Amino acid sequence: MTEVNAAGDATRPHALGRLDAVVAEPHPLAAANQLLAGETVHQYIAESGAATLLAASAITGAQGPTTGPTPEALSHRIDAVDLGTPLGDTNAALAEAQHLYLDDAVYFHHPRYQAHLNCPVLIPAVAAEALVTSINSSLDTWDQSAGGTLIERRLTRWAADLIGFGPTADGIFTSGGTQSNLQALLIARNRAVAPRSGPLPQRLMGLRIYASTQAHFSIRNAATLLGLGEDAVVPVPTDAHRRLDAAALRAAVERDVAAGHTPMAIVATAGTTDFGAIDPLAACADLAAEHGAWFHVDAAYGCGLLISRRRDRLAGIERADSVTTDFHKSFFQPIGSSALLLADGTDFGHITHYADYLNPAAEAGTVPNQVDKSLQTTRRFDALKLWISLRSLGAEAMGALFDELIDLAETAADRVDAHPRLELAAPAQLSTVVFRFRPAAHDAGSPAALDALQDRIRAALYASGEAMVAATTVDGARHLKLTLLNPRARMADLEAVLEAVVAAGERLSQEVAA
Repeated sequence: MTEVNAAGDATRPHALGRLDAVVAEPHPLAAANQLLAGETVHQYIAESGAATLLAASAITGAQGPTTGPTPEALSHRIDAVDLGTPLGDTNAALAEAQHLYLDDAVYFHHPRYQAHLNCPVLIPAVAAEALVTSINSSLDTWDQSAGGTLIERRLTRWAADLIGFGPTADGIFTSGGTQSNLQALLIARNRAVAPRSGPLPQRLMGLRIYASTQAHFSIRNAATLLGLGEDAVVPVPTDAHRRLDAAALRAAVERDVAAGHTPMAIVATAGTTDFGAIDPLAACADLAAEHGAWFHVDAAYGCGLLISRRRDRLAGIERADSVTTDFHKSFFQPIGSSALLLADGTDFGHITHYADYLNPAAEAGTVPNQVDKSLQTTRRFDALKLWISLRSLGAEAMGALFDELIDLAETAADRVDAHPRLELAAPAQLSTVVFRFRPAAHDAGSPAALDALQDRIRAALYASGEAMVAATTVDGARHLKLTLLNPRARMADLEAVLEAVVAAGERLSQEVAA
C-alpha cells in the first residue's frame, strides 16, 4: 500500500516493514539468486551483516597499524587460490578474504598509523556507502540517478560557497585529486587553444604551466596526458617554509612571455603533500589575472581549512578559476571522494561532449545530465557519503576534527625540535611533520649513509608492526614524515612513535658501526 507523507505526497512503502511479505522464489539460474532484488533481501541483509561484523572484528583486533607483511608472503597465499573453483558460499569466501586481506591489512584508524594522507572514516559516511553500493546509481545522466544528481549539485554548490565563489559556480565529483587536477588543466588547455588555428599539436606550442617544486606530481602527469609534455610545467622555487616563491614565479612568467611563450595556467597548492604548505594564493591570482592565465588551486589536502577555525589561511582561494578538494583526506570520507569546483560553470563547456544514446545535444540545458561536465561516464554516487556526514554531524564538527590534527602536529613538531637526535625540516603548517634522525656526530657517517638510515628506520618500524611513518626527500636528503589524519590519536601515541624512531635509529646506527 502506498503511504502519504505530511505534505500529502505519495511515497513508497517503508521497505523494512515489508520484508516479511517478500516471498523468495528460486530462479532456475543459480547465480541469479545472488542478484540483489526484492526477493533476495534477506540474504543481502545476512551476508552484508556478516561482512560488517568481520570488518568490525578486524578493526577491534588490530594490535597495530600493520603486521608488516612482505610482498612475497602475501603473494604466496594469494597465488595459491584457484579462481576456477568457487567456494560456493559467501561466508566461506569472506573467511578466505579475512586470511588474504583483513589479517594483514593496513589500518588507518590505528593511532600509530602516521604515514600517508589516509584517514579513518566517519561512521555516517560508511553507512551511506552501503546505500550507494546497494542501489548502484550511476551519476552520468538524470534518468539513471534522479535525486542523486540533485544531491550532488546541491553539495557542489555548498562547497563552492565555502570557497567564496559567486552564483555562476559549478562543480563535479571525481575519483580523487589526480583526476580533479587533470580535468582542471584540460579545461585550461582547451580554453587556451580555442582562439588558435591549426591542428592541435601546433596550437599547443609555447603553452606553459607554473607550479612550485612541491606541487603534486599529477600536475606534471596531466601536462603529459594533455600533449604538452612535462617540459611545459615550469618548476618554481619555494621559500624557507616550502611555499611557492611569488617573486620567483613572476620572474619565470615574465621571462617566458619575453621568449614568446604563453602562460596557460598557474597552479597554487593549498596544502603540499610533504609540508602542508599553502602557496601565496593572492599573489598567484594577481599574476594569473595580469597574463590571462587560468588560476587553479590544488586544495586536495588543505580543503579541510574551508570548515576550520583557520579558514583565513586560504585567503585568496575565492579568486581561483578552479579548485580541487579531496574530501577523503581532511573531511574523513571513504575513498574516493573528490570534487572539482569552477568559479564559472560555463567553463565546463570546454570539455562537454554529447552522445545520442546518453545525453543528446537536443536535451542540452533542459535535463541535468552530470556527464556533460565529467571526464567519466559511469560514475558512483560518491557525493552521498559527504551529504550524510554533513546532515548527521554538521560542517563545524567536522572542521573541529581537522583543527585537532593541526594542533597535534604543531605540538609534535615542538617535540621533534627539542629532541637531541631529531632534526625538524620545517615548522608544521597543516598536519604533517617532516624530520630526520641524526645519530651522535661521531657515528653520523656519510650523507649517503644518513639517507639510507632514514629508510632503514622506516622499514624497521613497518616490519615490527608497531608504527608506520612515511619518508620523503628534502633538498636531496632523505627524511621521515608523520602524517597526522587521525583525530583520535593522542600525544602519547605521537611520543611512542618518536621513541620508536629514535630506538630504531640508535640500534641500526650501532649495527652499522659494528
